[in-house]
Amino acid sequence: MELGIRSEAPDHTLASRLAWITGLRLGLLILLLGATATLYLGGELDRYPVSLRILLLTIVAGFLQAMAYAAILRRGKRLPALAWTQIVVDQLTWTAIVYVSGGAASGATSFYALTCLVGAVLVGQRGAAFAATVGVGIYSLLCAAFHFGWVHPPADQNAAGYAIGTHELVYPLLLNTLGVTVVALLSGYLAERLRLTGGALAAATARAHQAERLAVLGRIAAGLAHEIRNPLGSITGSIEMLRESKGLSDEDRRLCDIVEREARRLNELVGDMVDLSKPRPPRAEATDVSALAREVVALAANSARGTDVAVRYEGPSEPALARCDGAQMRQVLWNLVRNAIQASPGGSTVIVQVEPRDAAVMLSVDDAGSGVPDDVGSRIFEDYFTTRTHGAGIGLAVVRRIMEDHAPMGAKLAVERSVHGGASFRVTLSRDVTGLRRSLRPPGV
Repeated sequence: MELGIRSEAPDHTLASRLAWITGLRLGLLILLLGATATLYLGGELDRYPVSLRILLLTIVAGFLQAMAYAAILRRGKRLPALAWTQIVVDQLTWTAIVYVSGGAASGATSFYALTCLVGAVLVGQRGAAFAATVGVGIYSLLCAAFHFGWVHPPADQNAAGYAIGTHELVYPLLLNTLGVTVVALLSGYLAERLRLTGGALAAATARAHQAERLAVLGRIAAGLAHEIRNPLGSITGSIEMLRESKGLSDEDRRLCDIVEREARRLNELVGDMVDLSKPRPPRAEATDVSALAREVVALAANSARGTDVAVRYEGPSEPALARCDGAQMRQVLWNLVRNAIQASPGGSTVIVQVEPRDAAVMLSVDDAGSGVPDDVGSRIFEDYFTTRTHGAGIGLAVVRRIMEDHAPMGAKLAVERSVHGGASFRVTLSRDVTGLRRSLRPPGV
């Protein structure tokens, strides 16, 4: 899973749109059935026996198709394929109606354009273009079939009313092709504009909700920072003084370590809440990522004492300069390492690796924990979401926010399974080649 450039999300509203289109199709079929029944009751069956039978068969087939569509919709599977199939089947259905209602000059050719609207509603621009291509193609094939004698007008229809000659076919063919194309272009354009507007509205709504959550969190964090950090400072200082007493047993010292570790964890939780609630725009600068990683590893190794988890750095000793905010990237790495320590079993090792590349610096944190379950992989960076029994789900949310702020600088964040079986969080930063050249320039140059 990658943060920054996201793949196209599945369309969760397609099912409802297919249901609406299927309902409208049933309504249209009922109207056609009523019109056909009126002709039948009016004695037109004796006059147009072949045409009415073809029309009735087409309507019955339409009802059967609607039943099949409803069954597929109920299962909720392969809905995109159903949308494309509906477009093709609709154009074939209109062709049957065009055939019995005048051929190339039939007024029913406007139904081809109607399917372009349906395609735009279901699929968007591609659906409208596909519907136009299929409709014009089938209509052109029908005109060619009449012209070359492959298909003849219904036996009960006046053959003189059907356009068969070249000059008779050119005008309706060009006119209908132009009409269908214009409708497809307009409907596709409107569908695309609606999609973009809806996406922008959804993003704006999400930002508003995020701002509201941050405002609430900011008020809570401000109170916590004062009400919790002061007592924690007193607790930590008292424990340090108590540990220096000579009369303490090994069990007493172990209990002191537990109290100190838990107090430190509470202090880090308050710090995470403050960081999440008060975002600061990043300041882009040349940052030595390898030095930053070594510093964090040293601090994390000291913090991990008592958990029996080792923290090791792998990477170059020389500078690896990247374009980012050094303080914020240090927070990202610290949160990732702390998360890896908490997820790792005793006796395992958390590996922090820095890998300079041509145009980027790769920074990874690998643990030997249970990894990220597939069903929660897309949620681990959400505020207050956690898979552990302890923890508030804030550390990785801070990581996500900082990385999103760094996205204009080319920064990316991804999580995958590590070679040790746990999780591997990978940070990609744009390499600062100019800063590297300055750092390697001889003095006085």
